[in-house]
Amino acid sequence: MPHFLIQGGCALGGEISVSGSKNSALPALASSLLFKDKPEFHQLPDIEDIKRMNELISSIDLEGKMDMEIAKRFRASILPVGPILARHGVVSFPHPGGCVIGARPIDVFLSGWEAMGAKIKTPAKTEGGNLIYEAEAKGGLKGADYAFKTQSVTGTEGMMMTAVLAKGGTTLRNCAMEPEITYLADFLNRNGARVTGAGTTTIHIEGREGKLLPGREPFVAPPDRIEAGTFLILGALAADELLIKNIFPEEVASLTALLKEAGVEITQEKNFALVKKIKKTKAVHVKTKEYPGFATDLQAPFAVFATQAEGQSLIHETIFEGRLAYTADLNRMGANISLMDPHRAIVSGPTPLYGRKLESPDLRAGLAFMIAALIAEGESQIGNIYQIDRGHERIDERLRAIGADIKRI
Repeated sequence: MPHFLIQGGCALGGEISVSGSKNSALPALASSLLFKDKPEFHQLPDIEDIKRMNELISSIDLEGKMDMEIAKRFRASILPVGPILARHGVVSFPHPGGCVIGARPIDVFLSGWEAMGAKIKTPAKTEGGNLIYEAEAKGGLKGADYAFKTQSVTGTEGMMMTAVLAKGGTTLRNCAMEPEITYLADFLNRNGARVTGAGTTTIHIEGREGKLLPGREPFVAPPDRIEAGTFLILGALAADELLIKNIFPEEVASLTALLKEAGVEITQEKNFALVKKIKKTKAVHVKTKEYPGFATDLQAPFAVFATQAEGQSLIHETIFEGRLAYTADLNRMGANISLMDPHRAIVSGPTPLYGRKLESPDLRAGLAFMIAALIAEGESQIGNIYQIDRGHERIDERLRAIGADIKRI
């Protein structure tokens, strides 16, 4: 199986550009099903999840059926389901797949579609060991007043897209406020949709009663804020001076504040950031929160940073269960991390790290392992790199360009 071989201890420097946002591109691609003619997409990252989404959309036939084998391979396959239901009045789909932490419930979608008049066949049937859900709205979907039990980014995006073709107005409450939702709403509005309130907890969509979007304004993917934050952490750990280009500093403000509190030198302008490694950093506490708080997707890379800080850092994961499991592998590399409970860990530092053979459990922890390997003594081997390729374009090539000793085997 493909894996990365990384020789640690190399001084990094130079400049690196942030790729287009995966989490913005995926819902935008799914929304193409709401259009009369497929719009153009620019600056999309060349990654596995984008390829799977394009394959999935291409597989959908005139009756709204999708390729089940493709759909079950990645979590974002839930995003086209609402648009298919709104456009064709019927849809069947498997439980979405993805990485370990991607096995998340989809009740937020099912209850939302039911609120708009869809009938969900329950229990879901099983085909070849896979759960297959079926939803039907032959008379068309109707606008609804729907409140999310908990904030959900994909839930907000999915319901927002579904409501675009519904009859009447839909109000969504307790919505997520991530920038990706605003980018999607802006794209839809430029092409004829009527969405207001994106970026707040209340979004209103005035439905088009089944009329497809006529516009042809392209979607241009913004910088990936999670990748931008990861590069900031990498620079703080291993770079004499690292210039990060194509970055929106305001979208990583929470991370930047913590790094500066720890003592890291960061200079920011409109679309770039300059970060330098310093000899000594101090421990800081981090608590993941919905945007604009500290992103859960940056939690694992930040834990690697905490292993090199002086003192004890508390990592408090409030969004997902089981997202601290990777710490056992960091301890194998020499870290001193103690789990207090499934949501909290104490990282004591600084501790030297040593190369090990590791398996990437998911996209974000996999990249955290790469960062740990780059600052470790000796050679590390990281397997299951498909998970990393799902979210980061040619990451090994780009890291080599700033001085990393990394090979794809």
